[in-house]
Amino acid sequence: MRPAAAPWGAAAALKVGGVGSPSAPHPGNDALHPDGCGAWGLVPPSPGFPDQEQPLLITEIQLETPRLILRLPRLEDFPRYAELFMHPTAAQHIGGPMHRHEAWRKFLQMPGAWMLQGFGMFAVLEKSTGLWVGQAGPWQPDGWPGTEIGYSFHHDAWGKGYATEACAASMDWAFDVLGWHEVIHSISPANIASQSVARRLGSRNRGPGTLPPPLDTHAVDIWGQTREEWIANRRGVTA
Repeated sequence: MRPAAAPWGAAAALKVGGVGSPSAPHPGNDALHPDGCGAWGLVPPSPGFPDQEQPLLITEIQLETPRLILRLPRLEDFPRYAELFMHPTAAQHIGGPMHRHEAWRKFLQMPGAWMLQGFGMFAVLEKSTGLWVGQAGPWQPDGWPGTEIGYSFHHDAWGKGYATEACAASMDWAFDVLGWHEVIHSISPANIASQSVARRLGSRNRGPGTLPPPLDTHAVDIWGQTREEWIANRRGVTA
């Protein structure tokens, strides 16, 4: 049985793998991790099938880093989520501040993406407190310009390197489990903080991009990197 991966250095562990994971690893996944294994979280075999890896419930998907837990969204996350999307500064570059009811409707996007596409952004929790601090992970709505690793964080979690740490773990998972060949980050030219995160991840600004209507009125630059570039960049990523 293949061991679980360490998506954030040797101290991290991918607790379980992803829904819809292919039956065999993608060629070259071992190159992503210094421990020589890809991010394939495995479930102990059942008594009836001792030699087989068992399928996972989607709700079991969880990543860990030294400081963070990344799991699927839960109802209990909504109050802090609403604070983020109602905040005039924190929500400035992610659609602008909204009313609580609008935030509720937006909150339902990620659970829906997980159920229908088999992936979505993770809820990000601070390990030391259990506090919801933001969301990060794979995101690809209809008409999107690429396979995105998106991120947005509560204003009281800024300046701690959490976005870089969560995105690096999410990128490991997207390349290893989803089999993505590249990741992008669609970022407003005015969003300096998000550009800094993309740069720390090793992504480069590829130039202006276009989001699907009605979001096409918002100016965005497309930052990104290929899987091969991530293999080269991964060891140098620090929060």
